[in-house]
Amino acid sequence: MASEKPIVVVTCTAPVNIAVVKYWGKRDEELILPINSSLSVTLHQDQLKTTTTAAISRDFTEDRIWLNGQEEDVGQPRLQACLREIRRLARKRRSNGHEDPLPLSLSYKVHVASENNFPTAAGLASSAAGYACLAYTLARVYGVDSDLSEVARRGSGSACRSLYGGFVEWQMGERPDGKDSIAHQVAPESHWPELRVLILVVSAERKPMGSTAGMQTSVETSALLKFRAEALVPARMAEMTRCIRERDFQAFGQLTMKDSNQFHATCLDTFPPISYLSDTSRRIIQLVHRFNAHHGRTKAGAGLGAPGGLHGACFAGGSLPSSPRFLKGLPVEPILLSDELKAALGMDPVPGSIRYIIATQVGPGPQVLDDPGAHLLGPDGLPKPAA
Repeated sequence: MASEKPIVVVTCTAPVNIAVVKYWGKRDEELILPINSSLSVTLHQDQLKTTTTAAISRDFTEDRIWLNGQEEDVGQPRLQACLREIRRLARKRRSNGHEDPLPLSLSYKVHVASENNFPTAAGLASSAAGYACLAYTLARVYGVDSDLSEVARRGSGSACRSLYGGFVEWQMGERPDGKDSIAHQVAPESHWPELRVLILVVSAERKPMGSTAGMQTSVETSALLKFRAEALVPARMAEMTRCIRERDFQAFGQLTMKDSNQFHATCLDTFPPISYLSDTSRRIIQLVHRFNAHHGRTKAGAGLGAPGGLHGACFAGGSLPSSPRFLKGLPVEPILLSDELKAALGMDPVPGSIRYIIATQVGPGPQVLDDPGAHLLGPDGLPKPAA
């Protein structure tokens, strides 16, 4: 049709999330349905985000995707599942008589380019931000306005939590088709403005075992994982929701650490055992416990953000120790450690054990970028040259 645009382009961003009650294990591998519910904190996109551009055109001959400048296999099953679901929802919307906001055929192929501003596959939920951003961007290109939990979840389970800002629950659901396995916001990002999150980058290398393989092995071999999912997580979800709504950092920090410990216990209970903690990660955990013991209350909580080499620590406001060589993100006022606190911590520094620190806070969900200059794809539908 002469009225059709030769190419329609949309660019969006989506955040990283860190679980404080963790998801580990699936009851359905294809639909990615979890064996327990989970709850997460959405991190601010000023520090951590995925940016995705999607373009559809009658001139494209095939679907294509680029990640961090490199073309990837568009035939990956999880990627195809997301594309199929978005196109199904778009056809459903059109068949229900809704006015199509884009006069484009659903048969048009799509080009996608995505970039992360943090290490990919290093343990900081890169797949969660990536698939949330993909689902959100594709929905806007194809005119889909329904809940996207199922679309994002089909790419990466925890991606459905990155569809919202603030504090987010992913309900495990009960239906075999997964229609009730969705995410919803517990509290907005404005609810707890003084909460700060430090990401201590221990390693930017890839994980020793990916989450998908690790989860499957745990489900098959860990009796502790089954007990955790059925007997412990429901009460922890209720208690964590209370902590957030009442801004009870004492209980919030402690429960975050206990749940992280239990996650690692289930990994060790897996056969053969899985270990995602490095020696540096263990030292960080020990340091946080000694720090809290010195102050007589929980001022910091530590927990692995996702299986891998990065650690998340939550602080309930106040000044944080910093080093200009390592600190990125939010500005942080440095403080000098007193001799008393140094003695209480009782740990000598290990140079090079932490690569850098990202200081961030609770942030919003996905955003649409209206500036055409933000597009990762050019007018020809191909990635723009690197600046």
